[in-house]
Amino acid sequence: MSRGAAGGGGYLMRAVYAGLSGGVTLALFLHRTDLQKQEEHGEFLQPLIFILLVLCSVLLYFAVSLMDPGFVESDEEEKSGMNEEQRVMIPQLPSNVRLRRCGYCMLKQPMRAKHCQQCQHCVRRFDHHCPWIENCVGERNHPFFVIYLAVQLVVLLWAFHIAWSGLYFEQSWEWLKHNIFLLLSFLVIVISTIVVMLLLVSHLYLVSCNTTTWEFMSRHRISYLRHSESENPFDQGVIFNIWRFFCACRLITWEKIYFPEDSDPV
Repeated sequence: MSRGAAGGGGYLMRAVYAGLSGGVTLALFLHRTDLQKQEEHGEFLQPLIFILLVLCSVLLYFAVSLMDPGFVESDEEEKSGMNEEQRVMIPQLPSNVRLRRCGYCMLKQPMRAKHCQQCQHCVRRFDHHCPWIENCVGERNHPFFVIYLAVQLVVLLWAFHIAWSGLYFEQSWEWLKHNIFLLLSFLVIVISTIVVMLLLVSHLYLVSCNTTTWEFMSRHRISYLRHSESENPFDQGVIFNIWRFFCACRLITWEKIYFPEDSDPV
């Protein structure tokens, strides 16, 4: 479990998410929607796929919420208990680059790392602290966070279609009493779809530029961006940025990209 996911607030948010996911799914099956009609006709393929997608989104949510987002460790903590192969995977700095120390936890802070006040620790390639998952989004879990958003959006769009198929509007108290659960679920689906879609689009844009939410919002306050000659010193082209984001199997030494080999670090 990650350090940022251990608080009581984290358990509460995960319980709320699991409850909403289960409640909305149950409402879609209990009302006269396409899912219920397919079950009545013995067609179980689409209901089964829908349930599997919901389970997949829930598992991805818990994975992103509970995993280490890329907490910065001291040299002793990082190397203790590691074999030789694992030590090779630790990013190696150029010999002429010195890391700054965090003013809060006093650890050596790699470039693009930031101290999170909620998690009380520095996080590599810090993007943001997400209150919905009660964890930071950083270098280790950011790809899974984007994948989670994509799967969640597919689930929500499908749920929107299913919920709409079960809504037939009548101006009567009896109709409202029997469909209030479905109407509330439909409202949750609409709001969640808008939020998730905006998040996914914004994160895909940031990934394509190889920047983070923190860097995008606070460029004027970040020293390594404020003193850089280029607008984004980490941008290596859309295709390579996306490939590196999703396919890199090790932590990246951003100092090697920021400082050209023939230049002296400031």
